[in-house]
Amino acid sequence: MWTVVYIASSRKLAESLKATLTDEGLLVTLRSAGSSQVGDTGAHEILVPESEAEEAHEIINKALSS
Repeated sequence: MWTVVYIASSRKLAESLKATLTDEGLLVTLRSAGSSQVGDTGAHEILVPESEAEEAHEIINKALSS
């Protein structure tokens, strides 16, 4: 089961966090949040398998605080 661990304000931020999580060995997928017509500027959900959610939160928090 995929779990949303973060909602990024843009696709650029979502892609950056996805790369960080992937580098740490996590499975990651992105999904547009809200209107599909918003494009790259809209919010995007970052999803990981439920079993990796806690680790993903830690990695994201560290990435955003640096």
